[in-house]
This record gives sequence, C-alpha cells and structure tokens, in this order.
Amino acid sequence: MCGIVGYIGDKEAEDLLLTGLKRLEYRGYDSAGLATVNGDGLHVQKQEGKVDDLRNSLNGSPIDGTTGVGHTRWATHGAPNDANAHPHASTDGSFALVHNGIIENHGVIKERLEEKGYTFQSETDTEVLVYLIEEVQRETDLSLPEAVRQALTQIVGAYGIALVSREDPDLLIAARNGSPLILGVGDGEYFVGSDAAPLVEHTRQVVYLEDGEMATLRRSGYEVMTVENEPLEKEVHELEWSLGEIEKGGYDHFMLKEIMEQPDALEDAMRGRVHLQNNQIRLGGLHDHWDQLRDADRIVIAACGTSWHAALVGEYLIETFARVPVEVEYASEFRYRDPILGDGDVVLVISQSGETADTLAAVREAHSQNVPCFGVCNVVGSTIARETDAGVYLHAGPEIGVASTKAFTAQVTVLSMMALKLSKGRTLSTAELADNIRALAGVPDQVRRVLDASNGALESMARTYRYASNFLYLGRGYNFPVALEGALKLKEISYIHA
Repeated sequence: MCGIVGYIGDKEAEDLLLTGLKRLEYRGYDSAGLATVNGDGLHVQKQEGKVDDLRNSLNGSPIDGTTGVGHTRWATHGAPNDANAHPHASTDGSFALVHNGIIENHGVIKERLEEKGYTFQSETDTEVLVYLIEEVQRETDLSLPEAVRQALTQIVGAYGIALVSREDPDLLIAARNGSPLILGVGDGEYFVGSDAAPLVEHTRQVVYLEDGEMATLRRSGYEVMTVENEPLEKEVHELEWSLGEIEKGGYDHFMLKEIMEQPDALEDAMRGRVHLQNNQIRLGGLHDHWDQLRDADRIVIAACGTSWHAALVGEYLIETFARVPVEVEYASEFRYRDPILGDGDVVLVISQSGETADTLAAVREAHSQNVPCFGVCNVVGSTIARETDAGVYLHAGPEIGVASTKAFTAQVTVLSMMALKLSKGRTLSTAELADNIRALAGVPDQVRRVLDASNGALESMARTYRYASNFLYLGRGYNFPVALEGALKLKEISYIHA
C-alpha cells in the first residue's frame, strides 16, 4: 500500500507533508519523497528508506513552497530505490506527480513514448503516466489540468494521483480510479490524502472523490469533474475521527493500543443497537432494507483476509440462529468465477477500510446481477459504504495497526447482532433471544477482564516459544475461523510460519 498527501495554502508545505507522511506510515512502505513549488521553481526530494530519513536529508536544506505533494511507496513496478521513489517529474521539470495503483497498459504506452524519444529514468509505471501527460501537453498545447484529464482517458488500471506545477504554484491536481483519494477543505487551504489520517489534524471537512473523478484545487477554491469533463457538485462530509484516535496514546505500538481498545470498540459497536430493556436489536443502517435481508433465501458474504475470517464466524452464527443458508466467498475470487446469483439472494460484504479493491469488485458484481448488496465496514464515507445499498458501521475508531485486531472483534459483534435479529421468530424463543442479547451485551466486560489478566501470561508464553519456527492453531466450530485468524496474526507480525 502506498500513501499520498498534498497541500495548497499559505503555510510552508514541507513540514506539513512530512507530518502527513508519518501518519501514513502504518500502510507500509519502502521509500518516501515530496515535491514543492514556489517562485523559484519545482523542488523534488525522494529516497529509499523511512520518512525520518527523508526529513534528515532535508535538514539544513529545506525545500520552500506552500504547495506540494508527498508519497510513501511500496514497490510494485521496480525495486525499492531512489530512482523508483515518488514523486516523478516531467523531463522539463515543469511538474511532478505521485501515484498509487497499477497502470495495466503502461507497457504499450511506454513503447509509444520511447519511439517519440522519451528516456525513462525509473522502472515504474508512474513515470509512464508523467511522460504521457507531458506528451499530451506538447502535442496539444493544452493547460496542465486538461492535459492530465486527456491522458487519464488513455489509462487502463487503478490510480490515485496528485501533482503540482512549476508554472502554476497555485494549482494542485488530484484524480482517482480504483485507489481512494480524499480532499480536505480548509479556510483558504486544501489538502489531499489517500485516507483521512493526514487530514484530521487540519480539517474535519472532506470531499470523497469517486472513480473517474478529478479535482483542481487552488487557494481560492476547488472544482471537481469527471475524466470525461463533466462538472460535478460534491457534498462536503464531516470526519468522525479525532487526532487522538490516530496517535499511540502512550502505547509502544498502534497494534497494542488497538488490542487494548477492544472493550470500548465492542461497546461502541453495540451502542444504540442493543436494547436490554426490551430485548431488541436495532440496526438503523439496515432499517429500510431489513425485509430484504430477513426474507433472503441465501446470504452470500464476500470479504478478504481478516474480514473473511469474521465472515466465517458470521456463517456459523447466522446459520445456527436464523437457519438461513450462508456462503462465504473470498472476494478476490468471487467475480472471477462467474458466480450464480439470483432472486432471493442477498450479498453482504465486509471490509474494515471500506476500500478493499476486491471486495468493492464484489459489490459491483452483485449490482451487475441486480442483487441487493449490504456492507459492514468501519470507515464512514468509504467507497464501499457509498456504493452498497445499505449497511452497518463498526464504529470501532481508526485502525492504524497493519494487523487487524479490534476491527475483527467488532465485525464479529456486528454479525452476532445481525444473526440474533434474524433469529427472531425463527429458532429462538423470546426468553432464549433475551438471554443471548444479554450475553452479547456482557462481552466487552469479559474482554476487559481477559486483557487485564493476561499481560504477564502472554509475556511468559512469548519467551517460552520465541525460538519456535512453526505454530499450529486448532479450532472447531466457531473456533475454526478464530484459529485461522490467530495463525494469520502470527504470520503478519512475526513472519513465523503458522
């Protein structure tokens, strides 16, 4: 995963961009860079390594400018090195661009550009896009925004881009297709981020770009249009995250913080939904569509990774309590095997970020077959939240740690609520339903007690088994997907086979 941050305003961009990149470190990366523009021109600094290495390289020689873009790169095309790091600049140094995603037809475009005399300095597909924009501008004498727009019509693949221009320091361009981008709206200043983490410190007002949309930002305002040049009026949303939620809060690691946040996360997932006074569960996000879910002949759940494991738990829960057939699909395979969906089917997708590309593709596959599709995700305003017919938010707060923790348990909690609500009038008596709802409401305190009591035991176990090279997780029934999730956690964090 790569990270993008951009800024245009009256503040010095360098420190703001570096701070934003630090907030994107959780996405994983192998190099970092930034570009700023001012009256003296375009300044690019990039290198392999960490954001702190980039910051150190700028000590004593800051790059001034109040417009800029920054990037953290996880290598896809080309090795992790200085040449392949972003931003990439045009051959004449007139603009620089950062990019997330994969340009699938970069090879064909690169050959065409090489025939026209372009020499590539990197192995990346991003440089191909930069030179394509430059070539469009050379051939047509169009403005940079229009050249970008026309170049993007030739691109096949996924992109989230941001670029700045030496010739126009009062310009920041952003566009997306399959890779998320958010615009932050300030007072005489604007921000771009691949997610909300670098924005929340500066503004809560955001605009979500959709696929095939492009924004031109100036200090005086911004415009959004489609890549086909249709102007758009975009709604401004308010972020729910706070700055404190995306900081470590005294913990050594985000993952440890998020493990310890689980009791609160589960309480938040149930707040306003579990009603003990009348033994009811209310899922407001699904209220207008509940009949479709309740009357479904089959529920197909699509997800990836940790969310897939939560879906497997949900399969046990829904089939046990509601006696509705459930099939769990790995989202990355779902659309490729030409799934059979029909009347009476409902698709449910699960994604912490709400941006998982394969899971989003499952949403679009369901809609292509005219099947209702609902979502369970954590990030308010995410693409999956916007494209599904309805859904339930986790309200677990931002999950910065690469290995999911509180989102998994919150997903299982939401699926538990759905299963119990579906069971009404089916398998459980009124008394049994009440008992299960009370038991679910007591889970946060149970988790809190386990966490409070386990620290010493966990450290002792870690010391005992620190040299083990293989672990085998065992579980049956509900604990089978939990065993899968446990093995995944160990592999993600320690690289020990499990």
